[in-house]
Amino acid sequence: MKKGSNVDLTIDYIKFPSTGVGEAEDCKVLVKNAVPGQKLRVRISKKRKDRAEGKVLEVLEKAPYEIEAPCPHFGVCGGCSSQNVPYEIQLKHKEQQVLDLFNKANIALGDYKGIEGSPLEYGYRNKMEFSFGDHEKGGELQLGMHSKGRSFDVVTVNSCLLVDEDYRTALMLTLDYFRKAGLTYYRIIQRQGYLRNLVVRKTKNTEEIMINLVTTSQIDFDLEEYKELLLKAPFKGKLKSILHTVNNAYADAVIPEEIRVLYGEDFITEELLGLKFKISPFSFFQTNTLGAEKLYSMVREYIGEEDNKVVFDLYAGTGTIGQIAAQKAKAVIGIELVEEAVKSANENAALNGLNNCTFLAGDVAKVIAEVKEKPEVIILDPPRSGVHPTALEYVVRFNAPDIIYVSCNPKTLVEDLKYLTEQGYRVVSSRIMDMFPNTPHVETVCCLQRVNC
Repeated sequence: MKKGSNVDLTIDYIKFPSTGVGEAEDCKVLVKNAVPGQKLRVRISKKRKDRAEGKVLEVLEKAPYEIEAPCPHFGVCGGCSSQNVPYEIQLKHKEQQVLDLFNKANIALGDYKGIEGSPLEYGYRNKMEFSFGDHEKGGELQLGMHSKGRSFDVVTVNSCLLVDEDYRTALMLTLDYFRKAGLTYYRIIQRQGYLRNLVVRKTKNTEEIMINLVTTSQIDFDLEEYKELLLKAPFKGKLKSILHTVNNAYADAVIPEEIRVLYGEDFITEELLGLKFKISPFSFFQTNTLGAEKLYSMVREYIGEEDNKVVFDLYAGTGTIGQIAAQKAKAVIGIELVEEAVKSANENAALNGLNNCTFLAGDVAKVIAEVKEKPEVIILDPPRSGVHPTALEYVVRFNAPDIIYVSCNPKTLVEDLKYLTEQGYRVVSSRIMDMFPNTPHVETVCCLQRVNC
């Protein structure tokens, strides 16, 4: 077997993140987004001594449980990976991937509660970041998601099922308008063009809509007509905010240089487990609202019923977990790197009448060293990269009786758990929550206790 050669194989099992593993010529072959039972013809893209990686050329035989994907964009759009798998089996695959990581790391799960499915399989997202581009060089302007395996191509996802009808209305109105206007999209390599992104947010429980057009400043274009078209559009929800964000950064990311309010206010408001949260254009908020209610209820359950605990909420975002915990806590101290998120967190705490919450801005690894209070519970909800090693050292030094770790990446979770268990903690309970149906991603929640504390 050599790089560039074609081989036929059957996928035997799946490993995180959503990578099928088969065998050919006495060598393990890893195939992204393949599922057990499929027979595939793949081209070897990488070859090492003990394993290889392959890209699918042809599905020779589907897995027995595969179904027809309901979305017409599936297979072309790079957003979803498993619409061809019934949701019950998706959950089993995700659960097995997480359990395998724990077993390989020799980390005990404690009282394992199983995997919880999302309340919605489709239409669950409350935020979508669409990109302007083209599907083929010199082709018609597109607005949607990057094509599968082709990071510079964009496919218009006017029938995307991860969102509701209002997102599709905003997308097509915007695309039609700017096609007629003849404006160019931003090309990263040439660093030229005007249109970059359309970011749409819609709260699930209050049905408020925020539409944010992201462009460069290379053209001084009057957006008044575009704004009026949006205001007349037949949205099912309430259009509360129309924004224009200027982004001249070289990176292919939405980086706000200036935010202009074209209509309404620069925030929308969501309700979550009896609390209200203002969501600003670039603050983090869980993209699956109904799933977040289930996830945060798990965290609240692990905190317990005592109402005299000091709780640390590290990587606090807009303070959702901390404020939900505050209803049963003596005090909550949250730390978050993004200043805008911290501002929102403190505003939300005031909005909810929670005077026992304080949110601090800065790098968790640095700010945590300055905190003098002693916590009874530490909540960790880090990004995919896990908890910074320095921050993890301080977590241990606080000697808190309980740690609740909420992870969006089970790979970094088990690495952090290795360290915490070596330092005298043990996992007493765990569960998995699927916040992202039809994708490889999953949340894992672990409750740890100090041994002999």
